Amino acid sequence: MSATTSAPEAAPVAEVDNSLGAAFREYTGRVRGGELGALPAVLGLVSLIIIFTALKGNIFFSTFNFANLITQSSTYIVLAMGLVFVLLLGEIDLSAGFAAGTAGAVLGVTLTLHGWPVWASLLATMVTGVLIGLFIGVVVARLGIPSFVVTLAMFLALQGLMLIIIGEGGTIGISDSFIIAIMNGNMIPAVGWALYLLTTVAYVGTTFLALARRRKAGLVTQPMSVWAVKSAALAVLLGVATYFLNQERSRNPQLTSIKGIPYVVIVLLVLLVGLTFLLQRTGFGRHVYAVGGNAEAARRAGISVANIRIVCFMFCSALAAVAGILFASKDNSISPSTGGSTTLLYAVGAAVIGGTSLFGGRGKIRDAILGGLVVAVIQNGLPLITDKSGIQYIVTGLVLLVAASVDALSRKRAQASGRA
Repeated sequence: MSATTSAPEAAPVAEVDNSLGAAFREYTGRVRGGELGALPAVLGLVSLIIIFTALKGNIFFSTFNFANLITQSSTYIVLAMGLVFVLLLGEIDLSAGFAAGTAGAVLGVTLTLHGWPVWASLLATMVTGVLIGLFIGVVVARLGIPSFVVTLAMFLALQGLMLIIIGEGGTIGISDSFIIAIMNGNMIPAVGWALYLLTTVAYVGTTFLALARRRKAGLVTQPMSVWAVKSAALAVLLGVATYFLNQERSRNPQLTSIKGIPYVVIVLLVLLVGLTFLLQRTGFGRHVYAVGGNAEAARRAGISVANIRIVCFMFCSALAAVAGILFASKDNSISPSTGGSTTLLYAVGAAVIGGTSLFGGRGKIRDAILGGLVVAVIQNGLPLITDKSGIQYIVTGLVLLVAASVDALSRKRAQASGRA
């Protein structure tokens, strides 16, 4: 008599809770574990807007000032985008501000003094930024000199180079209509609404397709309800911003009408999408995070750590060159002080305040936008409350210190909870 055996019953598959409540509990768990992400920057930005609106709402929360905040923050945002690349490696670039000024000086000299076509001047400007970054990257990665020392030396050297290019005490005017329009021109309202629709549909479509692909592959995904809430929130936020920017903000509309989304928004949008794709969806981006997280482990995995460092410094200085173009457009000129003063400090502050870690391995391009807006709101709102520049510097410094402290504490928390 043969014994019969039955196949073991399959274990019941646990159902996954895809409700908003479960997603919120999972998110709060990550926050308690030290994964704060952009939360401090968002809370800080909202708090500052509420405070300044309550104190000086008639001036601060006006359509004119709303557009001014975008143009005021754009140079810091672009510089901060470049700094994100080196901060992800745990490095620093103290020369980014004067790299922007030097590239802007090349733009002014070639365009105004030598009469080059605008495309050739822009190309020379970008090449200048790339070469500066290449030099810094090679010295840091190949010679092993700390980036703090190398970029501090370049901080001084580039000031001298600007004086040589421009001349002691000189200022080069920019009169090209294309360059000036980047920071001072606006789209017509119809084009602004078309850009809003294109941006919203692109975000909703790409995120939905990515979500569907992950589900089809059996990977862990966020609940559809969370995706729907994010998409709706973005659509409302961008819609409100577009509406306000399309309102008349000229003090004398009979003479000059000023309305529409500033052209510089297109520059920021292209950089945000392109650089985010580069860091989040390519092998290069994964290598950057790997090197920033653990350079020795990345080297053993076959990643060329030196080359990654060089390319990141090149990106940083290339984006500084873009900021130099924005400086030239905003001021209609380039001077030896362009990119100096507090420019670098505010750019670094924007990246750190937005959520990029000073210790490397953590950060996103969107951090530069959030942090840049926080810095611009502080710069814009404090003078409405007090005319004492000392208080303005102190408050900005304290905000940066708080952001760095939150970064350090969250990192310790993440290590203690095993999430780092």
